Amino acid sequence: PTTHCVPFEPGDFIVAGADMGEVKKIGIKTTRIKTLQGEELIISNQELTTQRIKNFKKMKERRILFTLGVCYETPIEKMRKIPDIIREIINKEDNTKIDRVYFKSYGDFSLNYEIVYYVSSGEYIKYAEAQESINFAIKEAFEKEKIEFAYPTQTVFVKNDIINP
Repeated sequence: PTTHCVPFEPGDFIVAGADMGEVKKIGIKTTRIKTLQGEELIISNQELTTQRIKNFKKMKERRILFTLGVCYETPIEKMRKIPDIIREIINKEDNTKIDRVYFKSYGDFSLNYEIVYYVSSGEYIKYAEAQESINFAIKEAFEKEKIEFAYPTQTVFVKNDIINP
């Protein structure tokens, strides 16, 4: 059977509705997909043509956006260093391109920075490896600079109103 009528071919990683996996075979009536869990999923081509399909093979780069929170006790001079520290780390990583790093907001329990960068590959494993390398490097740099990551905290104020008789 010809596959020129469908927006994917065997070997492509697709997401169709709630289903995702690698296309193994495209038949006349059905398409066979190997899911991430390893099972074979058989979907009717009629069903596939009625839903939105994401084809990750066509992806040339991946955009990564994440927020990083540091403690409110972080001194302003260290806060000002954070964007440069993160930019330097991402610029050292192969196949990555920094978009932005900035102090974004005052959160409930953290001072939040937004980081956006691109990995110039559509391959998931290259994205995951770059992300892991960057995350380890940020943790290492923050430990060296004595910058603490924030985690949910609460401060309780106790008022002493004992009246002496």
